[in-house]
Amino acid sequence: MTTAAGHTPQAHFAAVDPVLAAIAAAAGPCPLGHSSRGSVFEALARSIAGQQLSGAVAARILERLIALHDGHFPTAAELAAADVATLRGVGFSFAKVAALHDLAAHTLDGRLAADAVLAAQDDEAVITQCCSVRGIGRWSAQMLLMFHLGRPDVLPVGDFGVCNGFRLAYGLKGMPQPAALARYGERWGPWRSTAAWTLWRAVDLHRAGTLPVRTSRAPRVALVKAKTQAP
Repeated sequence: MTTAAGHTPQAHFAAVDPVLAAIAAAAGPCPLGHSSRGSVFEALARSIAGQQLSGAVAARILERLIALHDGHFPTAAELAAADVATLRGVGFSFAKVAALHDLAAHTLDGRLAADAVLAAQDDEAVITQCCSVRGIGRWSAQMLLMFHLGRPDVLPVGDFGVCNGFRLAYGLKGMPQPAALARYGERWGPWRSTAAWTLWRAVDLHRAGTLPVRTSRAPRVALVKAKTQAP
């Protein structure tokens, strides 16, 4: 990601947060960007399908759903027309069937705006519309913003991986409170999506034993719960 002026997340992090900059350099290029795969409706339907399931199980269920529609992902109208028994038959729970039907209804009646309209709206407007759909919360909406719409400045402070990455990266003894992390993360704007991705990678680097050594003091942020062991 770069701005028109050529400013990059790495250059920004180097100026405002050397700890994050070192991790970003170790993690490599951030792949986040606008996705050309499917519609917002499809992205949210896939998100609902994958909730509380392994990726492999969710993929099999979606394969069965697609097979019922001649090899293509169903449209909102097709999903709305699919009865409960049909959707249960491919593996969706009753709760997910209700959520998928609600998503289809929101899409068809315009409560969830068309993709071109959503693309022109600010992040919070998109989140509000997504969260009006049954089964879609703020985290799911933020993932849509980051991975489907390519928004550069989203920081999902309620994400466990982001919080854990921050804990490891900055040498905290406990997990940061979301509000405290949001305040600290303001310095990363307008590249908070890349910062979140970098914190996810911090967990991977820690597991591999290659997390860059922190040379500065840990930031003063509020913790949810203190832990006795060092990170």
